[in-house]
Amino acid sequence: MVTALFHLFLLGKKHIVQLQLPIIFHPNDFPSADTALNDPDGLLAFGLTLTPELVYSAYQQGIFPWYSDDQPILWWSPSIRAVLKPQEIKKHRSIRKAYQQTPYTITMNEAFTETMVHCATIHRYGQKSTWITDEMIAVYSQLFHHKKAMSIEIWHEEQQVGGLYGILVANIFCGESMFSLRPNASKFALIALAQQLFHQNIDLIDCQMMTPHLQFMGAMEMTRADYLNELNNPSNLDNFDHSRQLISLKF
Repeated sequence: MVTALFHLFLLGKKHIVQLQLPIIFHPNDFPSADTALNDPDGLLAFGLTLTPELVYSAYQQGIFPWYSDDQPILWWSPSIRAVLKPQEIKKHRSIRKAYQQTPYTITMNEAFTETMVHCATIHRYGQKSTWITDEMIAVYSQLFHHKKAMSIEIWHEEQQVGGLYGILVANIFCGESMFSLRPNASKFALIALAQQLFHQNIDLIDCQMMTPHLQFMGAMEMTRADYLNELNNPSNLDNFDHSRQLISLKF
């Protein structure tokens, strides 16, 4: 355990707090997820380096990195997270009508790194900086090349206007971020993701934090204990088709 000062953004404001946390150097250094702090909720450990092995081991244990360029690598496992079952995603009539009227093309794994870059650089209301650092883009792109991550892309006139990406672990897709440059693009991306995961026997989409957008699409809350139980289910990833694909939404 190491005691150090941390710069944390809590409720939109920067705070300097002194915390005692484990420091992570190797995949077997992670403490149990249920030892995460209550305040700030889910903060578990910190580290100084990020590698594909560390990141994937963390996801296998219900842990993910979330930090900014001016922070050490912070590892989190929140007590409550938002999840979505692929077969229960809400395909609202308004979304179906918009899809029929919009000439979008939808792909899977066509532009993973570019999707991360879009997510990192898009302006988000109330955010002054991104948590998607250059270091994260490099590491997650390596995981993609090892077929441990995937992306969904939305295109309009050969320009990417939406998408999302995340990590595949056990029978869970761990969503990291999404972006939208045109109306409904992120909704189409989420429906396309759920459709692909359902057909490939992936049981759960981990959305990490609940938002009105995710709730509108059918997300619900799950406790850390229940989420860790989901991670222990037998994996279907050996048969997962990671190839580039063109997707047509089915309503």
